[in-house]
Amino acid sequence: MNERTAARIVDARLRADYAYCRSVARRHGRTYFLATRLLTPDRRPAVHALYAFARTADDVVDQPGATRAEQEAGLHRLTQELARDHPAHPVCRAVQDTVRRNGIDPSLHTEFMSSMRMDLTVTEYETFADLQRYIRGSAEVIGLQMLPVLGTVVPRAEAEPHAAALGVAFQLTNFIRDVGEDLDRGRVYLPQESLRAANVTREHLARHVVDAPIRELLRGEIARTRAVYRRAEPGIEMVDPVSRDCVRTAFRLYRDILDEIERQDYQVLDRRLSVPKRRRLSVAVPALAHAWRTRLARRPGASTQPA
Repeated sequence: MNERTAARIVDARLRADYAYCRSVARRHGRTYFLATRLLTPDRRPAVHALYAFARTADDVVDQPGATRAEQEAGLHRLTQELARDHPAHPVCRAVQDTVRRNGIDPSLHTEFMSSMRMDLTVTEYETFADLQRYIRGSAEVIGLQMLPVLGTVVPRAEAEPHAAALGVAFQLTNFIRDVGEDLDRGRVYLPQESLRAANVTREHLARHVVDAPIRELLRGEIARTRAVYRRAEPGIEMVDPVSRDCVRTAFRLYRDILDEIERQDYQVLDRRLSVPKRRRLSVAVPALAHAWRTRLARRPGASTQPA
């Protein structure tokens, strides 16, 4: 069944809006999009809409050659669009519909946009506590937005800390993987206190040569990030059984990025490392089979044997 039909999205323009969001998610978020295939079709459009909005804001901030004034104006337009009764932007229309359908707190988008604006003026963070203020809007709120879509088997408030932690784990993983790319954009997300502890400077990173101090820096950040994954992991069993395979797959594949960085000797300054396709499939295919069995088991009178 078509995902938008399964989600009971009947308005023609809104169906086109969600289709556009799906194309954004498929084009830009390979691991993320792969994980969404494990969701029931009716839940996927909402996830695509939330991803597309975050990606749209991120593209405004990182638009090549744009001046700060142009970036600020772009974020302002996007914020205004989201607040309008009848947005012109297809992503904003889809997100508004997603928020209404799933009872998502609109203030989470306000926090997200605040962090996006920080990217226009803040180029480094002195301590991890300073970085956490940015991560609240850029990562924690993403996990909290997703939770109503995924569903829970416990009171939502009980699952929220784990959902927020998973958003943080994904974000910290991105910071480690994208050190070189972020540096080229003039930003360093790894805390300056971590750099000093490893005897690394911004100029040191800018050489794009991985040496012993940089390996020490990245080892420490990877250890910190794995601890956040451990805090997030109990939340997987708190989401609706039909959503668990999606969350578990995203959890494993993003965590595997850290393993891949170690296997590639921390070479993140001049390239973007990713989990090999064979590994992605080895995780996703069994998860897909399990997801189908779980869905079939939920159907009254249905066999649990896959077709």
